[in-house]
Amino acid sequence: MALITEEFFVLNEGSSPTGPRKARSTGQILGTADKRDSIYERILNAVMEHRLMPGTKLVEEKLARVFEVNRTRVREVLARLAYEGVVITIPNRGAYVASPSVEEARHVFEARRILEPALIRTLVAKADGGAFKRLYDHVALERAAREDGDKRAVIRLSGEFHTLIAQMVGSPPLIRLMRELASLTCLIILLYDSPNVPACPNHEHSDIIAAMEEGNPDRAIALMLSHLNHVEATLDLSLPEDSEADLEAIFG
Repeated sequence: MALITEEFFVLNEGSSPTGPRKARSTGQILGTADKRDSIYERILNAVMEHRLMPGTKLVEEKLARVFEVNRTRVREVLARLAYEGVVITIPNRGAYVASPSVEEARHVFEARRILEPALIRTLVAKADGGAFKRLYDHVALERAAREDGDKRAVIRLSGEFHTLIAQMVGSPPLIRLMRELASLTCLIILLYDSPNVPACPNHEHSDIIAAMEEGNPDRAIALMLSHLNHVEATLDLSLPEDSEADLEAIFG
């Protein structure tokens, strides 16, 4: 397994007019970033941007050196990520970025189809014009990332769009759950993405916002469910679990 290195955590600092746009963290977009959570945010963003691959070992000593903290602090962050399902810990072996199975992937999308309609209905009932502007501004970041060809940023920002809806609903347990599901979805996309199937177009998020802005939660929910189904359909979840490799066919 690949060991983690400092390069995984170097954010894009380019700010020239011709260079790539500077990426913003989840916490910056949602207004929740602080020094205490910076290590958590950087590891989570590395996962969401596919810079940390499923199965990567997260070595406490190396992380402590990268972030200039003690191993106890690193262990606290890894425990939080493990609680959210993004990291798994194996006794006597250490912590690894999670590798969701096909069955787990299906459960994640099933959970999202239950949770996100409720978030939409709640937000439509309480939101004002400023809330929808925040969502449109976020979609503009997604569009800019697509235009730049920054696939990693597109994947991260797409996940953050859904978390932003939960953030505006304002329920900490739902925010935590949506963040967990969004992070797991990014891992699932990395593991099961079908290269011959196009990713979801940018307008799907915009259409959802427009329906919410019109005060039509039923249409917004229908669009969200269609969007989630589209994302799931781009994945290759057809492989049987724990299938035995045909070594003769591979090496014969």
